[in-house]
Amino acid sequence: MVLLEGGTFLMGTEATDGFPEDREGPIRDVKVAPFWIDPLPLTNERFARFVDATAFVSEAEREGWSFVFGGLLPDDFEDTAGVVGAEWWRQVFGATWRHPEGPHSDVAERPDHPVVHVSWNDAQAYCAWAGLRLPTEAEWEFAARGGLEQARYPWGDDLTPGDRWMCNIWQGTFPTSNTLDDGFMGTAPVGSFPANGFGMHDVSGNTWDWVADRFAPTGPAMVIRGGSYLCHDSYCNRYRVAARSSNTPDSSTGNMGFRCARDA
Repeated sequence: MVLLEGGTFLMGTEATDGFPEDREGPIRDVKVAPFWIDPLPLTNERFARFVDATAFVSEAEREGWSFVFGGLLPDDFEDTAGVVGAEWWRQVFGATWRHPEGPHSDVAERPDHPVVHVSWNDAQAYCAWAGLRLPTEAEWEFAARGGLEQARYPWGDDLTPGDRWMCNIWQGTFPTSNTLDDGFMGTAPVGSFPANGFGMHDVSGNTWDWVADRFAPTGPAMVIRGGSYLCHDSYCNRYRVAARSSNTPDSSTGNMGFRCARDA
């Protein structure tokens, strides 16, 4: 884990291309105490150790299905139900952290990829076993900013400095055509892209990170941060470092994972 000394930073944004309903602003001074945080999202290999030690059964496994991006399914995959208004999300029976695209897929070939199809509740169970916790939203953003004040991304304000892709997001026309300019269609092995100034990887793109906070003071939704391999400027530029979104604590998808933290 990376030890961060904490301090006061400017959290949030007032960027006009954000999402007002996400309450990214106002920009405010926030103080965080020193803390430790994983520089990488939790991998399939690490989650498997937890499952092997505890016989833990994830919520997707108990429910029998999870949401998979349709573009990752084989052309001959059986018809599945989609989410109204976001039909690229398909209900796939047998999709779990072990089988990210359904029974025909297996994480044995992806030990160093971020674990997905884990709910907030699943992440909490892992943290309890490991003696860790999820980072607070403020801790997460402090770490993701890497010491840069109000930069748009963890590395600065240019999405592709020197024409170099710095994160795993969608290129092309979403959701029909991905040019794969960054080299990946789905998840990438953790740490495939450069770290920020605090040594943090994958805080933009690859997979969303669950954090400890509720999205609103009341209501069930929990915050997710960082965006994923499906984010694209045409509809979801939430790979910006101040961006935030949410999901219910029992939800799982093929692009949500987590990283851990602990008090210093």
